[in-house]
Amino acid sequence: MHHFDNFPPLPLTLEGSSVLHQMLRVRWKDWRALPSNRRDDIVGQANAVLALMEQDGSAIFSMLGHKSDLMLVHFRQNFDEIGDAQRTLTTTALWDYVEQTSSYLSVVELGLYESTMKVYSSLAEKNIAPHTPEWDAEIVETLDRQRQAMHPRLFPEMPLHKYICFYPMDRRRGEVKNWYQLPIAERQRQMAEHGEVGRRYAGQVKQIITGSIGFDDWEWGVDLFAEDPMVFKRLIYEMRFDEVSAVYAQFGTFYVGRRTSGVQLSKLLSV
Repeated sequence: MHHFDNFPPLPLTLEGSSVLHQMLRVRWKDWRALPSNRRDDIVGQANAVLALMEQDGSAIFSMLGHKSDLMLVHFRQNFDEIGDAQRTLTTTALWDYVEQTSSYLSVVELGLYESTMKVYSSLAEKNIAPHTPEWDAEIVETLDRQRQAMHPRLFPEMPLHKYICFYPMDRRRGEVKNWYQLPIAERQRQMAEHGEVGRRYAGQVKQIITGSIGFDDWEWGVDLFAEDPMVFKRLIYEMRFDEVSAVYAQFGTFYVGRRTSGVQLSKLLSV
């Protein structure tokens, strides 16, 4: 019988695609003041740039509600490519007529609670102490094996579903309830329960979890993609009854939008 409480508290994670969300509001007064032929030229340039970016892993969404008019989502291999995408947009004339209301930087993250517990148990059985060279070598081997097996999930294609729901979230750190003080085995149990709900919606919604600890103001970002936006409500509502959400989850601002494209910008920006 192993004392899981004595294991390192940090679960193993794998990181994949770098992700940037950009929420944009159109400066409609300035945009309407332009001659129509100038607006056409600006939209044409933006169309060409965004069409190329879509081939590289970007998507455009027309947003519902007041928080932004557009949301651009970029999946790239690393932060260097995210920076390149961001700079490319600033070269367009359209950038003079939008302002960012928010943004979110993160990386695709897979938490390996089950694999973590297995390798920690195996190392304990061998009496290998944490953070020794032997320990580190086993951890590296486990991560390499999982990284190869999960490559498609770590570097996903941009989903083509009609609707997106994006929101950031934390695990609560309160005076009484603190997720990060739970034993790792207990966190594994709660996350396994949480995952069971998500798997029941696998055919209706595509979920991509990104980690943002050290990168942005929250700890994770969640992207949900579906053809029917009502699925977002049902999935998130059901998950709220899981212990990990009911006790420890804190949610940030929700953004919901419809998939569009560069070539449809002229319709979105018509005045």
